[in-house]
Amino acid sequence: MTAMVKTRGGAGAGLSAGLSDDVVIGWLRDMVLIREFELRTMSAYQQAKIGGFCHIYIGQEAAVVGTFGAVEHDDPVVTAYRDHGHALARGMSPDVCMAEMFGKITGCAKGKGGSMHMFDRPNWLFGGHGIVGAQTPMGAGLAFGARYEWEVMGRGKKKVCLCYLGDGALNQGALHEAMNMAGILSIPVIYIVENNGYSMGTAIDRGTTMADKLWKKAEAYGIEHRTIDGFDVCSLYDEFRPFVDVLRDEQRPGFVDLKTYRYQGHSMSDPQKYRTKEEVAGHQEKDCLDRHAHHLMSERGCLSEDAFKEMQKDAKEQVKEAVAFAEGSAAPTVEGELYSDVYANPQKNLSPVRDYAHGTKNPLQ
Repeated sequence: MTAMVKTRGGAGAGLSAGLSDDVVIGWLRDMVLIREFELRTMSAYQQAKIGGFCHIYIGQEAAVVGTFGAVEHDDPVVTAYRDHGHALARGMSPDVCMAEMFGKITGCAKGKGGSMHMFDRPNWLFGGHGIVGAQTPMGAGLAFGARYEWEVMGRGKKKVCLCYLGDGALNQGALHEAMNMAGILSIPVIYIVENNGYSMGTAIDRGTTMADKLWKKAEAYGIEHRTIDGFDVCSLYDEFRPFVDVLRDEQRPGFVDLKTYRYQGHSMSDPQKYRTKEEVAGHQEKDCLDRHAHHLMSERGCLSEDAFKEMQKDAKEQVKEAVAFAEGSAAPTVEGELYSDVYANPQKNLSPVRDYAHGTKNPLQ
């Protein structure tokens, strides 16, 4: 963790000031857990215990913790493939999350999704998605379903759906089709751009028009928007919560350009030649964990330094146990899982598949 820094003036002076100490301390606990989980994930990946693509969330912890803090637990959430932080912040067990990373049967998707596909229906997390922008129409669909259930079926309650995306997804046609429909039908989906400045290795101003005015993309579809600093969890909550409340009450869409920054590469295989170490260090000086810890200890006075150290120790132990759980879990078997959770079950008649494997028949004909 970097050296302690002061929060910017006014942090925690809004709605968050009225929250209980347990809530704001809980935010720090969530961020510490995410950070430690990601550090151990990096280590496990380097040891080849985790395969495939792996995208680390370090630096962006306040973005997800602050936005989740402003909504109800049963508001649906869908996100992109940098999704470990979202899963943990929503309440997924670190054991289950790490097991999924390791490709084990005890993971949230039975080890068949991996790093990019955390899914947790009990916690209303409808998955991370590996195709850029693929989750944006789903976000509109989840929000439409929630509104239909409340407004037409006469059950449930008013909800909003949080749909997270990276700035690279702003160039995908699926997003614009979804925003157009959300604007026309007044669908209560909130598109949250976790704007860390880079689409993979391309700076946002080199790959996206109006990079300093992303809100114009939403404005074109009649969608109200906000630009919010995502480095301070309290000020983020203070700005985002009123926006959510209005959109929930009026059942209409929203768009947020959430400024954040990732300390690691786009993925674990990213050499990061597109930015300097000095640039990264400059952002680490306003680290979201340090800012919130300082606020709680020096400004709000509800957390001692010893308690903070104990919190960090607990997170390390929790993640250590998660790694042990993942390592000790069994892998999914071909017989038990290859044909489960799919739309068609070829086990009912495997002969066409065997014929095709031997080059004697095409089962699609």
